[in-house]
Amino acid sequence: MCGIAGLVAPAGQVPETGVLDRLADALAHRGPDGRGRHVSGRVALLQNRLSIIDLEGGRQPIFDTAGRAIIANGEIYNYRELRDLLSGVDFVTQSDSEPPLHLYARQGETFAEALRGMYALAIHDPVRDVVVLARDPFGIKPLYLSQGAFGIAFASEAQALVKAGLVPAAVDSQARAELLQLQFTCGEATIFPGIVRVAPGATVVIENGKVRPVRRLPALPRAGRRSGSADTLLDQLDTVLAEAVDLHQRSDVPYGMFLSGGIDSSVLLALMARLNPRPVQAFTAGFPGTNAHDERDHARALAKSVGARHVEVEFAESDFWALLPQVAAIMDDPAADYACLPTFKLGQRARQDVKVILSGEGGDELFGGYGRYRKAALPWPLSKRMRRKGTFDTLGVLRPLSGWRDRFAQAEARECAVTGRSRLQAAQAIDCADWLPNDLLIKADRCLMANAIEGRVPFLDPVVADFAFSLSDRWKIRNGLGKHILRLWLDRHMPQAKPFAKKRGFTVPVGEWISARPDLGALVAAQPGIAEIAVPGQVERLFAGTDKKTAFARWSLLFYALWHQIHILGAAPDADVHSTLSAR
Repeated sequence: MCGIAGLVAPAGQVPETGVLDRLADALAHRGPDGRGRHVSGRVALLQNRLSIIDLEGGRQPIFDTAGRAIIANGEIYNYRELRDLLSGVDFVTQSDSEPPLHLYARQGETFAEALRGMYALAIHDPVRDVVVLARDPFGIKPLYLSQGAFGIAFASEAQALVKAGLVPAAVDSQARAELLQLQFTCGEATIFPGIVRVAPGATVVIENGKVRPVRRLPALPRAGRRSGSADTLLDQLDTVLAEAVDLHQRSDVPYGMFLSGGIDSSVLLALMARLNPRPVQAFTAGFPGTNAHDERDHARALAKSVGARHVEVEFAESDFWALLPQVAAIMDDPAADYACLPTFKLGQRARQDVKVILSGEGGDELFGGYGRYRKAALPWPLSKRMRRKGTFDTLGVLRPLSGWRDRFAQAEARECAVTGRSRLQAAQAIDCADWLPNDLLIKADRCLMANAIEGRVPFLDPVVADFAFSLSDRWKIRNGLGKHILRLWLDRHMPQAKPFAKKRGFTVPVGEWISARPDLGALVAAQPGIAEIAVPGQVERLFAGTDKKTAFARWSLLFYALWHQIHILGAAPDADVHSTLSAR
C-alpha cells in the first residue's frame, strides 16, 4: 500500500525536479516508510511506501533485467501463486508488486487479467518507450490522470496534481452538482477540471504524448444464474469466503478489522476467528449521548464470543466539530458521506495496534443488502426503477443544478442494457459502477491512508464477486430481508450474531449535532463556495430548521463549504469548523 505518482514530459523535455518533489510531498501520508524515484529521460515514477509485505526487500521502483520499472499502490493477494506460475523468472524481491512486472514482460497489455487484488500501478517500459497504467476492476485503489503543457501526469490522489502546480484549484460545476445532489461525483470526471479518474479495471498506455485505452476488466460477470440447494450453496459460499479472507490476511505486519455488528462485519469476524491462531483485533465506533443507534453492545458480545480483542472508539460531538476540517481536507475527491467521520477516527486508533484493516465494504452491493434493491426485485408492476433523488430537490435552497443526473443516467443505461441480468442485478451493477468506487471506496481509502493504514475489502475479491452476483435473486432477497444467503451462513457459523433479527442502518448523528447550532447557517451562507450557488436567505432558513428530512442537506452544505474553503481557497484544516469557515 503506497502513494504513487508519475510524469511523462513532452518529447525533448525532462521532468522538473521541483514538480516531482511536490508530487511526492503531497502523497507523503500514504507512505511514511520510504520513498522511491525513477527518472529516465522524460519519464519519472515516484512512490511513497507503506511497508506491508517484504518489509526490507520490497522497496520500489522494482526493475527487471530489461530495465522495466514498476511502482504500485495496493496488494496483489495471489502473488505467491503468480510466482509459481512464472517459472524461469529470477525474482529480486519477495514483494507482491514484482509478479505484475514479469507478467507484463511475458503477456504485454493483458497482464492485469491474472491479478487478484486491489491495485493502481504504473510500469515504465523503456524498450517500447511507454508507460502502462492499470487499476483494479472495482476501483478499490485510486488513480488520477491529467494532461497539459507539462505532459501527462498521474497520482494516487487528485490533490497531489493540484499541489504540484500542474492543475489549478477550480471547481467543475457539473461535478459540484453531482456532489450536492448525490453525495458523490460520477464517472471518470472529477470535481477538478482537467483531472480524470483512470476507470476501474482500465489498462491504459501513455505513448507518443497521448493516453491510449487498451482494455477494461469488468468487476461483475455479465450474465448467468447460480442455483442449487441451500446446503450446496452454503458450502460453496463458505469455501469462497474463507479463501478470500485468508488471502486478504497475507501480511508481514499486524492486522485487524472494523466490527460494526452488522451482517458483513460479523461474517468477517467469524472467518478471521476461524483462520487465525491469535485473537482477532476488532475496532468498533460508537456515538455516546446521541439518538443514533449504538452498535457497541452487540459488537462487544460478538467479539467476546470468539475471543477477539475488542477496542471501542467513541465519536462525540466535540470530535465532529474538531475533526471535520481534517476529514474534508483528506477527501480531496469529495464524497459527502458522513461515515468518513468515524472511519477517520477508527483509523487513528487502529494505527496504534495494526497496520492493516479488513472491512465489509461491498457486502451490500454484491449480496443485495440495500432497501432499494428490495424494491427493484419486486415482480412487475410492483418493482421500482432504482432512481436516486437529489438531496436539494424541492428545497428551494440552491440555484438550479444542471446536469447532475447525466453521467449517473449514462451508467444506469449502460448497466441496464446488459442482457441476461435481472432487475435486481441491474440495480447492483449501477451501484458498483459509481456509488461503490466514487463514494464508499474513496472514503475508505482516504480515511485510512491519512492514518497510514491499509484497508482491505474481502467481499470485493473477484472470486467472491463472481459467486455472489451470479446468485439467483431469491438467495439475496427473501421475506423482505436482503443478503439472505449471508444470513443463512451466519446462522450456521455464528448464530449469536442473530442474523435474522431486524437490523438498524448505520447512522452518524451529524443532523443532531448541526441542528444544535442554528447560528451555523449564516456562517455557511457567507462562504464564497456557497454564496455562488445559493438563493439569498435560503441557507440560513435551512439551518434554522430541525426537520430530519432536511438534515442531510444541512450536512452536505457544511461539508462542501469546508471542502471549498480548504481545497479551492487554501484554508488550513488545522482548526475547528468555526475557525476554518471564518478564515479569510
